[in-house]
Amino acid sequence: MVEIRDGKKVLITPISREDLNDIHIGDIIYLDGDLTTCRDVAHRRLVEEGRPLPVDVRDCAILHAGPIIRPLENDKFEMVSVGPTTSMRMEKFEKEFVEQTGVKVIVGKGGMGPNTEYACKNYGCLHCVIPAGNAVMAAVEVEEILEAQWRDLGMPETLWHCRVKEFGPLIVSIDTDGRNLFEEQKVIYNERKEKVYERICKEVRFIK
Repeated sequence: MVEIRDGKKVLITPISREDLNDIHIGDIIYLDGDLTTCRDVAHRRLVEEGRPLPVDVRDCAILHAGPIIRPLENDKFEMVSVGPTTSMRMEKFEKEFVEQTGVKVIVGKGGMGPNTEYACKNYGCLHCVIPAGNAVMAAVEVEEILEAQWRDLGMPETLWHCRVKEFGPLIVSIDTDGRNLFEEQKVIYNERKEKVYERICKEVRFIK
């Protein structure tokens, strides 16, 4: 479901496709509920090796991140820092990953490509980016680490299944229409660049 809270648009898991219909690229949202860190090796195990995820992420969210975790007593853990990993590393797997898991929100760093665009449009999913430099603040928004799966992969690649509260801000980079904020902005930037470049060259001919 979607809730407006103090002017913030908050997605609450479990998330339906209908919840995402009015969310578009460039929107800023926050997340309440289930969020699981999930990086390269977990994607590879699912897509290439056919191993089902030991955490159910259907209608929930994943985070491309390798967090820093502090072990506590009784097999409990505390999130210390959770900075996002470059999402493009997961691009080759994301179409199949979304199709097989039913995840509704993917959070990471930087843009993604046509595989993710296809998944977002056809399976009803968002890709979002969290602003750089927020790793410690993001960790504070993790209320609890509920479980840790595939620990054999080491701390960065373990599936850390968390409960979060107003996790964000998250900037929507690919929406359920398949629009891609990064790709659309590249076109605008290149148009501006050529105009500026042409103007500069008229004044400073030797740089050309």
